[in-house]
Formats: sequence, structure tokens, C-alpha cells
Amino acid sequence: MQPTRGSPLPAWLSWLETLSPREIDLGLERVHAVLARLDIEYAEHVLTIAGSNGKGSSVAMAAALLSAAGWRVGAYTSPHIVAYNERIVVDGTPADDETIVAAFEAIEAVRDDVPLTYFEYGTLAALIVFARASLDVWLLEVGMGGRLDAVNAIDPTGVLITNVSLDHCDWLGEDVEAIAAEKAGVMRRGVPVVFGDADVPAAILRNAQRTGARLLLRERDFPVDGVPRPGLAGEFQVSNAAAVLALLDAAGLGAATEPGLVARVLPEVRLPGRGQRIERDGIEWLFDVAHNPAAADMLAQTLAAELSDRRTIAIVAMLDDKDVEGFARVLDVHVELWIATTASGARALPAGELARRIANVTGRPCLIADSHEDALEVAETEAATGDRIVVTGS
Repeated sequence: MQPTRGSPLPAWLSWLETLSPREIDLGLERVHAVLARLDIEYAEHVLTIAGSNGKGSSVAMAAALLSAAGWRVGAYTSPHIVAYNERIVVDGTPADDETIVAAFEAIEAVRDDVPLTYFEYGTLAALIVFARASLDVWLLEVGMGGRLDAVNAIDPTGVLITNVSLDHCDWLGEDVEAIAAEKAGVMRRGVPVVFGDADVPAAILRNAQRTGARLLLRERDFPVDGVPRPGLAGEFQVSNAAAVLALLDAAGLGAATEPGLVARVLPEVRLPGRGQRIERDGIEWLFDVAHNPAAADMLAQTLAAELSDRRTIAIVAMLDDKDVEGFARVLDVHVELWIATTASGARALPAGELARRIANVTGRPCLIADSHEDALEVAETEAATGDRIVVTGS
């Protein structure tokens, strides 16, 4: 049932989940139509963060640096880990239920017959919240791809494309070049675009030339050496940090890249679900949202850097458009026991199917848990003091 004025946030979110059976319906026409009716005033600085992996980490680092330099910052990211409010953050604090509901009500007041997806509602709501808060900088994380993602309805003043790898192939293309072309759709003439990876797809170079975007490349235009290591787990985060610094500098926000500030702020950056560690009853829990082979490789590097006699148990849930085989193949060398469960949402791959595919590629059994809670209980039962439980997937 569609919420009425004054309905609580959970009622709105439940309704939004019913709007699109597949949750994804790429295209900008709907968002443009509603944006025109909302007449939102954008911030002076709007930075779009795209890429296959590292987007959330990059937003977290950029937000921390900008806030430390004195700017008021809004950060829009997805998905959330615990509560939807995590997606819309103002000056480091998630928007409260009332603020988000007010934004949803503003959308409904002008939407009329324009259909919107769950993600499109969230994107528009974030823009409303940020505009009402009169912020200096908006950080907008692309949900999927770039060219047709709702975030791309906003013209950025600076862009970061972290990297490109195989992910969302059902929607974006079957090879890296096709996916790169989709992500390159966030480029604009004259706008600086930082590409964070050393391996640059031809589509990135081609689209920068075609659009007239000002492309900045790792090593050629900005260094990685000498960048302080962030507090986020993984050596690869140094490269992400270097790209973030290049973005802020190129976008006219150079005060946030002052060496003393960077050295003080970056080591303190933390982000739930990105290499997050919790020690409990002699067992280490490692939470990481890796969900494609490239991200699995980064997680594998983190696990390999901590070689010990400890046994590793992996709890995994995946959406149905993910490369399960590629993901499991990369991690399996570090995992002694796999436990599959079903992710939340309409696109979730059932635990039984996930377990079958993991078992086929690893040649070993994969346990099946009926719920997230059951998966955690099974892992705790199987683990001994000194073991490690990795919770990962999408």
C-alpha cells in the first residue's frame, strides 16, 4: 500500500521495494522529469564517484578530508549495511527518518505518473536532503555503471572512476571494454575525470577524447608513492587514496589535500563492511562487501598478508547477476569451509543454488544456511579459538 503523509520510513521503504520486481531499470528520462519539477539548487561542487570497486571507500576518504578542511559535505552511497539512513549522510551523520520521509513526500508531491525505481527514489531524496542542508560539496556514488545511472542525471564538477572490472555483466556488458564505456558515460566536457587504476581500458581514453573531458591518469598525472596509508584495510586503499587526492585537487578543493591534513586524516578513516574487523571470544570476524572476482582478489590479498595457522570460514551471499564461480575460485585458496545463505532482495541468489555453484568450482562441499542468523550460528559452532570468520558477498 502506498504510504500517506506522515507514514514512517519503514512503510516507505517497504512500498519502494514493490515498485520494480528487478529493482534495476536503467535510464535517465524518469529522473530528469522529476528533477525538473523539484527545481533543486545544486551545490557549488558535485563530485561523482563511479567504478567497479572502491567507490564507498573513496567517498569515505573524500568526505573525511573535505570535512577536515572545513567544507560541509553530503555523501550519497549504496547499498547500506544496517540501516537505510546510511545512504544519505550530512556532515558525517546519517539523515534521520523524518528528514528522509520529508524528501520522499516532496518527490510524491510532484511525481504524478512518472514511475521511479527504489534507487531512483533514493537518489532524488538524497539530492533534496542535501539541497535543504545548504552544503558545500555533494559526493554522489554511482549505483551501477554510469551512463544510465540515476546519479548521472546531475552534471558533476569532478569525477572519479576508481577502476573497471567484470561486474553486473547482465546489465553493462560482457567484457571490460563494454563496461568501461558505460562507466565513462559520467564524463562531461571540460570536467576533470580521474581514473584510479593503472590498467586503463581503451574505452576510457576514447570517451575522454570524444567528450572533451580532462582525463587524469595514475602515475602520468598523479603519483601513488608517498600517499599515507588509510585506516581502511588493504594495501590497495593507498591507490584509492591517491585517486581521491587527485580528484579533490583537480576539482578546485586543494585545501583538502594539504600534506599535514592528509597525514592526520587518512589513517583515521574507517568504513563498516570494508575490511571491518571484530574480535569476539577468541574468534576474528572480518566483514567485507567484496562481490566480484576483482574485489575477491583484493580480499584474498588481505587474507594472504595475515598468514597463520588460523582456519578461515567464509559466509557468503550473492545477487543473481554476480560471477559466483570467479569469486569463489579466487578466495578458495584461503577458505577451509564455505557457508552459503540468501541475500536480501528480489535479485538474491537462493542459498541452495549458490552452494551448488561454489561446490562445483571448489570441489568441496558448501554448507547451506536458511537465514543470515543461521549462517552466523553455524560459523560460530564450526570455529575454534584463533579461527577467522569472513562475512562477504553482496
